Amino acid sequence: MRSIDWRDEIKKFEGEFIKDLQELIQIPSVKSNENTDEAPFGKEVRQALDFMLQLGEKDGFTSKNVGNVAGHLEMGEGSGLIGILCHVDVVPAGDGWSYEPFGGEVENGKLFGRGAMDDKGPTLAAYYAMKVIKELGIPLQKRVRMIIGTDEESDWECVDRYFKTEEMPEAGFAPDADFPIIFAEKGIADLQLNLTVPPSTKEAAIVVESFQAGRRYNMVPDHAVASIWIEKQHTLFLQNYTEYIKDNELDGSYYIDSGVIFLEMKGVSAHAMEPDHGQNAALLLAAFLVTEAIDPAAAAYLQFVLDQFEGDTRGKHLGIASTDPEMGDVTVNAALFHYEKEKAAQIGLNVRYPVSFLFDQEMDALKKRLENVSLLILDNSKPHYIKPDDPFVETLQRVYEEETGKAAELLSIGGGTYARALKTGVAFGALFPGREDVAHQKDEYAILDDLFRAAAIYARTIVELAGKKE
Repeated sequence: MRSIDWRDEIKKFEGEFIKDLQELIQIPSVKSNENTDEAPFGKEVRQALDFMLQLGEKDGFTSKNVGNVAGHLEMGEGSGLIGILCHVDVVPAGDGWSYEPFGGEVENGKLFGRGAMDDKGPTLAAYYAMKVIKELGIPLQKRVRMIIGTDEESDWECVDRYFKTEEMPEAGFAPDADFPIIFAEKGIADLQLNLTVPPSTKEAAIVVESFQAGRRYNMVPDHAVASIWIEKQHTLFLQNYTEYIKDNELDGSYYIDSGVIFLEMKGVSAHAMEPDHGQNAALLLAAFLVTEAIDPAAAAYLQFVLDQFEGDTRGKHLGIASTDPEMGDVTVNAALFHYEKEKAAQIGLNVRYPVSFLFDQEMDALKKRLENVSLLILDNSKPHYIKPDDPFVETLQRVYEEETGKAAELLSIGGGTYARALKTGVAFGALFPGREDVAHQKDEYAILDDLFRAAAIYARTIVELAGKKE
């Protein structure tokens, strides 16, 4: 196996690789609401899936379209199956690009475009790894299947649909994260708290009509707004708010519309896997409001918010704090806030937890501890964990170390990759240690030589996992 210089073999296809990646990036495969049975996530997403399937057919792989939401390319023979889980959908381009987001321009060894690193570049790296093996005529005693998803950036409907009818690989990897190897991913649960608060009163000096913050469970809210009704002394209230903003060096503002005061607060967005990287706008605004003579209903809601979540992203105040030597802490992102006077008092939480956290038991205990609060579990994706001494993991470690000359450290993350769709799966590249992670950012790019190096690693990995033993 090691007699083959995989990097040299990949070099023979670099020109084709770049051309194919440019063409794939030029398909703006962002999920659309304009869908049909033929294109459930939009025509461009379907176009990207077709591109990969047609590329594989041209190169002699067996292809299959599964419900127009996923597909696969396969080579090899035998009863065993090794999976490579990729996706061709991308997040929206956003603003502020220096390059055409769907252009695939190459400059100084980098290829720019939405999806260059997430996940079209790594997908092509894995594809060309398979192509090199096929061109070399290396015999395989197991089948190797690239599974192509089209809804990874949203709801994972693609892999859910795929595995309803298709075979589960015995092992596999997702080239959609970091090298060396991500062997553990925390469980991810979305919770909703519904508070029973005291009735409001018109006699309060300051009435909070509404309080809103957050757009998604997996993000720290970076904007909060409250609508306030005050019968008298608007000036003093607004002066207090202005001083609060100034004293704490915050980004807040207000405006008045039809006699109603609107307070706005900006925070810093961050991924829910580590809420401490952000600044929760809802907590900043709530901290001001509870110092004022607001109505008892709003005061009860906002004080609960602060008591449970201010300065605490580890669930200590909720009583669910836990840590794991391999996977780290439970994290709690207070993500969504919805309060309407006499109508709703809700908080949406995103909880990420290690494999040692007994989720069902902890949630049952939390329900009993919460007074005048109902807890709903909206979604729960259990932790994904592969034992470090699993022969599959050890094979990937050995290949990575021999191909790079660097230690194959095992990583644990709070996020989720397609690896958790497999019974035995890990995330394996394609971002090398020390490289900037530009996925989902403006001017997203891939370093071409890194993609070629990743393709070489993937090629050898496939042969090690599926090749005939000498």
